[in-house]
Amino acid sequence: MVEALQFEFMRNAMAAGLLASVICGIMGTLVVVNRIVFLSGGIAHAAYGGIGMAFYFGWPYLASTLGFSLGAAMVMAAVTLNAKHRADTIIGVIWALGMACGIILIDLSPGYNVDLMSYLFGSILTVPDADLWIMVAMGLFIVGLVAVYYKDLLALSYDEEFARIRGVPVTALYFLLIGMLAVTVVMVIQVVGLILVIALLTIPPFIMEKYARSMLQMMIGSSVLGVLFTIVGLWISYAFDLTSGASIIMVAGIFFFLNLLVERLIPDRRKSATSLIPE
Repeated sequence: MVEALQFEFMRNAMAAGLLASVICGIMGTLVVVNRIVFLSGGIAHAAYGGIGMAFYFGWPYLASTLGFSLGAAMVMAAVTLNAKHRADTIIGVIWALGMACGIILIDLSPGYNVDLMSYLFGSILTVPDADLWIMVAMGLFIVGLVAVYYKDLLALSYDEEFARIRGVPVTALYFLLIGMLAVTVVMVIQVVGLILVIALLTIPPFIMEKYARSMLQMMIGSSVLGVLFTIVGLWISYAFDLTSGASIIMVAGIFFFLNLLVERLIPDRRKSATSLIPE
């Protein structure tokens, strides 16, 4: 693996993977404790509409995908707040329409056929320097927002009514959370693709929730696990000439099932995320 780092594309892949892992560790924790995994899946698949628009209209990929994802995310956030009994159905419809729109626009794009596999399963080995710096900027932005609003996000995640009593602007904060999630999804799509993005967002936090004593510990531990999965996955993909994104998620999946096995053999080791001590 060390000799592979002499290649610029491999160094960029490693940097992109590490950035995505840290951000997924932070945002994935918020996704898991707020029970919005299905919503994050809706955002991820609806983002395909932005990809299709980028190719059809010749727009920059990141700007188009981010704009479309944010728009879809805001609609989903409004639905989950105002029509919770219909939220799963409407999110599913937006999920399907986003993907259908993207595929049709790509079919109609003049010139050449787009490699759909690179967007479905990621293209971490082709992340250019420019996109890498954009990922750094978006990552710092997300980390900064989480740091500033950490206590409010903690209150929102575990007791919405208590958060309202404290004067936390719950509705605005929820929209902010979903907006940050949309930005994260767009970042991670480049690394592992649309189909696998939910795994990187949810597997590390799910594993860590059994061991962490606070949400902050859960975020840090999830980020470390994500980094580990990324390094091992990239090494496997390099050594055996496999798809990088799928290799990363396969490693994460193996750890996931090993963790379940350990839980079976050694039950009640740690408190679950529902009993995390606020920090």
